[in-house]
Amino acid sequence: MHKDKQKIIRRLKIIEGQVRGLQDMIEKDKYCIDVITQTSAVKQGLSNIEDVLLENHLGCCAIDQIKKGQTAKAVGEILKVYQLKRK
Repeated sequence: MHKDKQKIIRRLKIIEGQVRGLQDMIEKDKYCIDVITQTSAVKQGLSNIEDVLLENHLGCCAIDQIKKGQTAKAVGEILKVYQLKRK
């Protein structure tokens, strides 16, 4: 994750700004479709972060767990993330 840490932090700061913008849009009674467009952008941004984190986890942590004989733990975590992503 270290190689992507700064990219993730930058993206989170962008999302933080988008969420503040959403709050402002609601307070100013902006057009509903414009608000929904922004909420979709926030969700997509978070989904992209999840993808990077999962890729890093699979490429490092899960492999380490399997090498240490903790296959059940690795599989359990992967299934948990899969189930969360399907919601």
